[in-house]
Amino acid sequence: MSIFHIKCNFYQLRFTFSVEIGGEILYNTHVLMSRVNTGPDARCSDARQICLTFKRASHILRRKTRMKKFLAMLLALVMALSLVACGEKKDDTQGNGDGDDTAAKVKVGFITLHDENSTYDKNFIDAAKEACANLGLVENEDYFIKTNVGETEQCAEVAADLVDAGCNIIFADSFGHEPYMIEVAKANPEVQFCHSTGTRAHTEGLANYHNAFASIYEGRYLAGIAAGMKLNEMIEKGEFKKDEAKMGYVGAFTYAEVISGYTSFFLGARSVCPSVTMEVTFTGSWYDEAAEKEAANKLIKDGCKLISQHADSLGAPTACENAGVPNVSYNGSTQAACPNTYIISSRINWAPYYEYAIKCVAEGKTIDADWTGTLSTGSVELTDVNTKAAAAGTQEAIDAAKKKLEDGSLHVFDTSAFTVNGKKLDSYKADVDTDAKYTPDTEVVKDGYFAESTARSAPYFDVQIDGIKLLDKKQ
Repeated sequence: MSIFHIKCNFYQLRFTFSVEIGGEILYNTHVLMSRVNTGPDARCSDARQICLTFKRASHILRRKTRMKKFLAMLLALVMALSLVACGEKKDDTQGNGDGDDTAAKVKVGFITLHDENSTYDKNFIDAAKEACANLGLVENEDYFIKTNVGETEQCAEVAADLVDAGCNIIFADSFGHEPYMIEVAKANPEVQFCHSTGTRAHTEGLANYHNAFASIYEGRYLAGIAAGMKLNEMIEKGEFKKDEAKMGYVGAFTYAEVISGYTSFFLGARSVCPSVTMEVTFTGSWYDEAAEKEAANKLIKDGCKLISQHADSLGAPTACENAGVPNVSYNGSTQAACPNTYIISSRINWAPYYEYAIKCVAEGKTIDADWTGTLSTGSVELTDVNTKAAAAGTQEAIDAAKKKLEDGSLHVFDTSAFTVNGKKLDSYKADVDTDAKYTPDTEVVKDGYFAESTARSAPYFDVQIDGIKLLDKKQ
């Protein structure tokens, strides 16, 4: 009977782990502790890394011991079949296209916070399947999607499992996944880790850890134009007066990403409806249908004539449909559920980034530390306008503004288009190199506009501009 053991040798803060069965080394690695800290500020990242190493070793051990005899028989079978097939072997140097070539070189893992019931995560899942299909990758063979992975140590465990499954590139989709993705990236330098919405790739300095986002503020600005057009139509019909043109916005948290989103939406609306104001309330959750519905109803009761959102359920749109209040959605069309009130939705199309990063791994190229998709790259999209609910001329107004955004003649955060406490914003230092205290560190007002998502991919616009009232805050 085979006997196995795990060796742990401590020497100058260097841990070495090996797994042996009958003298055969099945797994070998080491962990180098960066520091020892026993004070009140002690961190557990090194301990977590050691635990992850033990976990990975145990996975391999279980597989190896359980499958040892089977693998021996399988190897013999493969050798026999190889001998039979020698005379029929085709020249593989030609390949079968880009997809097949990519499939032969990569195995991909995707981690999502929720499942397809969340509009946010469904958007990622759909993009993952689209990108992999374009590259000739087969689900559960060449790529794996792990859903309902919390922003907890569970993320590190799932990422480690994907590494053990042979994945050489792993994606995660939620902001809170970042520290765990970095943790596993440090323990597995041979694997590429790509994290959407994160902020730390440019400061961590890891060759195998990357952030990605898109200029969704441009999409929200265009969706805001659709909202402003609808408000104008309602004013013209006598449904309310110009000074009563108030919108409501359901946000998840008071993060820069959300602030950037609702501000760009507001600026888009005000570009066509100058009298508009907006109220924002927060749920404290990315996905809570009941809370989002309650928030929308609160805004409607407070006199908001149109509702938009940065939250992931159908709570707010269905509240609008029930109340007969126009709605601008996010991450996908809600027209089927809200045919009478849904106007338009903006979304990030993650497929271009997924294809780009996977091809980089297949071709041995370096993935950008920060990658920002745009309207031009097809990474920012709007759904078709629901003509049943939208104002006449909405599509034409969107198309005209989109052209200006693409050619650079229009900037969403043009400082001449808004004020802060009654004053123009001539200078602003943002917290680009994010720290625990959100310390401002980078000048971001350049050439007359706030340069969003240029110093890093994730948004850092956190300015509270005039015309927008926060009813509460949720960090």
